[in-house]
Amino acid sequence: MSSPSDDELQNALVQLRAAHPTLGIPKLHARLRADFDWAVSEKRMRKVLATLAPPKLAEPPHPSSQVVEGLDIGVWTSRVDVRMFDKKKGKGLIATHTIKSGETIWVEDPFVIAPEWDIYDKMRAGAACSQCTTLFALQSDARARCAHCPAAFCNSLCRKRAEKTHPLLCAAQNPASMALLRWVRAHEWMALHALMQCAARLILANVAGEAVLAADWAVVRGFATLGMEERARYSFRAEPDRETWRKAFELFCTAFHRPRREDGAKSKTLADEEKRVVTILRKPLPDEIETALFDYDKGFLLGLGRMSLNLEAHGGLYTLHAHLNHSCAPNVSVRHLDQRHALSRITLKALADIQPGQELHITYVNPAAGYGERRTALEAWGFVCQCKRCIEEGREWKPPEESGDLGDLANELKAGLGVM
Repeated sequence: MSSPSDDELQNALVQLRAAHPTLGIPKLHARLRADFDWAVSEKRMRKVLATLAPPKLAEPPHPSSQVVEGLDIGVWTSRVDVRMFDKKKGKGLIATHTIKSGETIWVEDPFVIAPEWDIYDKMRAGAACSQCTTLFALQSDARARCAHCPAAFCNSLCRKRAEKTHPLLCAAQNPASMALLRWVRAHEWMALHALMQCAARLILANVAGEAVLAADWAVVRGFATLGMEERARYSFRAEPDRETWRKAFELFCTAFHRPRREDGAKSKTLADEEKRVVTILRKPLPDEIETALFDYDKGFLLGLGRMSLNLEAHGGLYTLHAHLNHSCAPNVSVRHLDQRHALSRITLKALADIQPGQELHITYVNPAAGYGERRTALEAWGFVCQCKRCIEEGREWKPPEESGDLGDLANELKAGLGVM
C-alpha cells in the first residue's frame, strides 16, 4: 500500500464527501481505505478534512444552559452557589465560603446512571447493582432482585430507587426496550444510553404526579445543550453519522412511544405487565416534554447533544456536578471513593484553596496533554478554552500544518515502503 500526497488525499476526500455526505469520520476512513489502495491514518485524514471544512462561523455555536428552577443546593453543600455568568459561558459554581485544599466539597448520587460498558454488562447479568453500579464479589451478595429480569440490587433502598427508571428498561415489563438496549450496547453509544435513562425517568415521573415531573424536567432542561447538528457543523468530531442518528430515533420511539411485542405468545402475568406499561406510555406527557423526547429535530437530536455534554466520565448525569465548568488548571477533582457500597456516587475534592467568590473548575480533558491536543479534545464541548494556562500556552502554539509537523506522513511513507 502506498501513501498519497496531501493533494491526492484532498481530492479523494472531496469525492467521497460529495458521494457520501452523511458519513462520519470512522466510516469515511473505512470507505477511503476500501476505495483507494492507500495507507492513510485516521489522524492524518482528520487533518486534511480540517483544511476542507467550510469557513467556521464568526461566532461558533456554544452550549446553551439555564438555572434549574427550584434547585436546593443545600441538599449537597452549603459552601457553593450557582451563578449565571452570561449567555456564552452559561452557569457555573462559585464558592461562598473558604474551601481548603483536600477538603470534600460535596458528595452526590447520579440523576441517572449510564456506566462504562464493562460495568453495564455486569449489571445486565446481575453481577453488579443495577442502581448504584457497585460490583458484587459473588452474585449471591445481592440483597434484592427484580422479580421479572436478572437485575440485582445492593439492598431494598437501591431497588426502590431503581423504580424511577427500571420498569421501562426491564425485558419483561417493557419488551419493546430490548431492541434499543441491544443496539446501544453494540454501538457503545453512552449518550444514547443516558438519553434512554432520562426518557424512562421522565415518563415514569409523569405517572407519579405533576410535582415529581416538574422537578425532574427542571433538572434535565437545565443541563447544558448543544444539538447534534450544531456539533456536526462546528466540528468533524460529532459521531456517529446521521444515518445512525435516524436509526437510533426509530428504536427510541419503538421503546418509549409505540410499544409492541414481536412474538405472539405471552403468559397472563406478562400480558398484565404489558398492559401496565402501555398505560404508562399512553398517559399524555406535557407538550414541551413530548417534543423534547419524540420530535426528531427539535428534541431528540438536542437531547443526544445534551447527554454528550453533561456525562461524567464514569457514565452518569449528576445534577450539581453538571454545573461545573472546565479549566485546564482545575481546582476540583471528581472521584468515585465509595466503591464497596455506591460505586456511582461521586465525591468532589478541592485540589487547591478556593476563596469565596472564586469559581470551581473541573477538567473535561487530560490536563497533562499539550495545548494542541487539549484544544482538539475540547471541540466536542463546542468551545475554545480561555483559561489562563491556555492563553499563555496558546501564544507559542502553531497548528501542525503551520509548524511543519509531518510525523504522520513520514510514518505512512515508511509503512508504504515496508521499512517499519
